[in-house]
Amino acid sequence: MQLKLDLQYFAEEKTEKATPRKREEERDKGRVAKSQDVNTAIILLFSFMMLAFYGSFMKNHMATLYRQTFTNYIHWDINEQTIMQLINDVFIQLAMIIAPIMAVTFIASIGANLLQIGFLFTTEPLKLDLKKLDPIQGAKRIFSIRALVELLKSLLKIVFITSITFFVIWFFKDDMMMLSFKSIDESIAFFGRTTIIMGISAIIALIFLAVFDYMYQKYDFEKNIRMSKKDIKDEHKDIEGDPLIKSKMQERQREFAMRRMMSDIPTADVVITNPTHFAVALKYDEEKASAPYVVALGKDDIALKIIDVAKAHEVATVENPPLARSLYGSLEIGDVVPEQFYEAIAEVLAYVYQLENRV
Repeated sequence: MQLKLDLQYFAEEKTEKATPRKREEERDKGRVAKSQDVNTAIILLFSFMMLAFYGSFMKNHMATLYRQTFTNYIHWDINEQTIMQLINDVFIQLAMIIAPIMAVTFIASIGANLLQIGFLFTTEPLKLDLKKLDPIQGAKRIFSIRALVELLKSLLKIVFITSITFFVIWFFKDDMMMLSFKSIDESIAFFGRTTIIMGISAIIALIFLAVFDYMYQKYDFEKNIRMSKKDIKDEHKDIEGDPLIKSKMQERQREFAMRRMMSDIPTADVVITNPTHFAVALKYDEEKASAPYVVALGKDDIALKIIDVAKAHEVATVENPPLARSLYGSLEIGDVVPEQFYEAIAEVLAYVYQLENRV
């Protein structure tokens, strides 16, 4: 009894890699190996790159908006028409400032997902799952190894970004002290450069962490979708069908094919035999084929049945062991006799026609 339980335990232990079908099912459910840190790093990288190339344009438009506010808009009378005009002007200016950054962020987010998992669209994660509301399962998730890993990741990100920020500020501390002697444009340019340097440096650190996070997510995903030997066996049954049912179907198909073959023997012109080991029934019909073709063939017991049916329906049988063996080994039911057998078959048919007084 104990041995049986041990065998059952090992059979159900999830030690095998997931099959392609299992992976496809998990993907359809939206469960894939994906690191959110990779998305964050890529989005921030492209955003800061956009700021580096687009920052002066943003500064000019913000200055224009500021200038118009205190030179034109401040003198307007407050009424419905001026308010609508003010809203339209401000909206257009803000759209020109913000839209390119949002577009780049959107494209970067899509690219980051495509890079990790390819194209995937599924509504399965949006479905209500009451198991997620289970407090016991929730507590297990909170105190799981995965939660500990996420905590360590968060702490590492805080330490890395804080250290990098402090280092960049410390590196430029002398320039920062001299800002009081510089113009507003120079001060804004300095803060812009410093912010971009700080951001790019932090992003490099995040990319470094994201690579390790993706490797961990991949490992964790592969571990969670592992299958037991029983799971693989059950899946194989689902794909191939129950072996018992499949064997019965194959047996029925063989019986049907046998009955059909036996029913075609009375239409044959001749049965060439071994005489007891092989039997091949041939028919010549100019409208169906240019040469004789096989209507039945068999070996041992089936050969004897073919001979019995042929004799019962007065179909001629001719003993020719070499020819019978050759035909059985190279042809299937419905095949036309190849050219290499023409001479031998012609002699057999001529002999049969003579017996039947057809010539």
